[in-house]
Amino acid sequence: MAQNWKRVILYGLLLGAGTLALEWLDYARLARSHSMNIIVFLVAAAFLLLGIFVGVRAFGRRVELAPFDGNPGAVASLGITPRELTVLQRLAAGRTNKEIAQDLDVAPDTVKTHVSRLFEKLGAGRRTEAINKARELGIVP
Repeated sequence: MAQNWKRVILYGLLLGAGTLALEWLDYARLARSHSMNIIVFLVAAAFLLLGIFVGVRAFGRRVELAPFDGNPGAVASLGITPRELTVLQRLAAGRTNKEIAQDLDVAPDTVKTHVSRLFEKLGAGRRTEAINKARELGIVP
């Protein structure tokens, strides 16, 4: 019984070696018959990698931006109070009146009042319009 297993393993190893030899011969034939295609592919891959490397080195530099100051001149000229500025920043972040009220620990009606005053000061009729004008003026990022 033990000799049968040894014989099976030996035949398996011989068949595996034969298969490996045939595959190697097939690869060698393929490499010879398509050598120009393989060379072109390798050169193209090398240029692709070189291009990626050069692109990352040349254009991958990060530009240091000046810290955002919120344009205090525009805020002062429009007469926006610090609380209204806080509400405007929260509006620009996409928060609802209810969320802003919870964040600032005030009543939702107070937030509505601040929002309506911001609309007047910015000359806007909607939230998106007010946020866009504030961004144009550099009040919010």
